[in-house]
Amino acid sequence: MSPLAGRTVVVTRATDQAGGLAGALADLGAQVIELPVVTIVEPADGGTALATALGSSDRYDWIVVTSPNGARRVADLLDGPSTARLAAVGPRTAGPLEALGQVVDLVPGRAVAESLLEEFPDPPESGGRILLARAEVARDVLPDGLVDKGWEVDVVVAYRNVVPEVDPAVLARARAAHLVTFTAESTVRRYHEVAGATLPGVAACIGPISAATARELGFTTIEADPHSVAGLLDAVVAWAAASPPTT
Repeated sequence: MSPLAGRTVVVTRATDQAGGLAGALADLGAQVIELPVVTIVEPADGGTALATALGSSDRYDWIVVTSPNGARRVADLLDGPSTARLAAVGPRTAGPLEALGQVVDLVPGRAVAESLLEEFPDPPESGGRILLARAEVARDVLPDGLVDKGWEVDVVVAYRNVVPEVDPAVLARARAAHLVTFTAESTVRRYHEVAGATLPGVAACIGPISAATARELGFTTIEADPHSVAGLLDAVVAWAAASPPTT
């Protein structure tokens, strides 16, 4: 019997992204509660700024994406090969670009902005320019660090995270679950806002940033290694195998 049999696990990903994780958890025996706490929508300008920037992508040395959502929008708008090199925070983020035949030149060993910044090259002596496509609200560690390295950085909003309506009955089930999964820091904070103080005690987080935020908000955390959906599943199974079932 799978160690996840009888365990209730909350999946907090956006509706259009939850299927793979939720299905894999269900296949492993978990009782999955899908409670999307973010909805991905277009930027306030409808994507005009990103389309304009990518329409003249050859003026950039690098195009950097920090999430699969941003990568999808860049992949959709990047018409054919560009002289700009591509960098992604991790393999999951690189995926939408690679699926359309784009070569991602830099993917750091750890799927966090700090690791990408550490591995990012210095600009040419004559200077260099980067297009950073990201969420409307995001940490500034990457753009600030790239500027400190000497790069000119154009930060363009690729998408927004907004709070969806939540079914009270689903929320009640989520509050009583054994474990909740998080694939981004934003979902940790949104879940806390939506669910309030009565939360599952254990959070399975895809990386160190989301894990640190979860601990800050009172969760006991387990962390994916590697920082991917597959790593998250492995971490959840290991947690279940090591923890006796509770009601």
